[in-house]
Amino acid sequence: MWKDYKEFISRRNVLDLAIGVVIGAAFSKIITTLVEGIIMPPFGWLTSGIDFKDKFYDLSGKYNGVSDPKIIEEAIKGGAPLIRYGQFINDVIVFLIIGFIIFLIARWATKYFKFLEANSAPTPTEILLAEIRDVLKNK
Repeated sequence: MWKDYKEFISRRNVLDLAIGVVIGAAFSKIITTLVEGIIMPPFGWLTSGIDFKDKFYDLSGKYNGVSDPKIIEEAIKGGAPLIRYGQFINDVIVFLIIGFIIFLIARWATKYFKFLEANSAPTPTEILLAEIRDVLKNK
């Protein structure tokens, strides 16, 4: 079992996965800051300052109409039966924005890698292999 575990952990794809998780966690913070600090403020301005996080419905009726974030936070911590549809709307908007940003980055990266691939000169080994292939084709 120990031998199998060593083989599993020493595979390159496990290391690649670990590196991807670490980079993903760091990149996640950058994307979150971009969305919350740069993109959402103009979005809030366009919607006349509507903060969706403050939108909820209290099933008990005790907190309906309250818009003070401190009171809402206390109600949540106190276990009040709040249906926080505004938080859901906010999270969906953030998800769509993050998804779009990731799409743009992936699209740019794909084009960049294709550009690098198209502009890379063949190595001497590749040239030699191409010549051998051509000789074999002509026989």
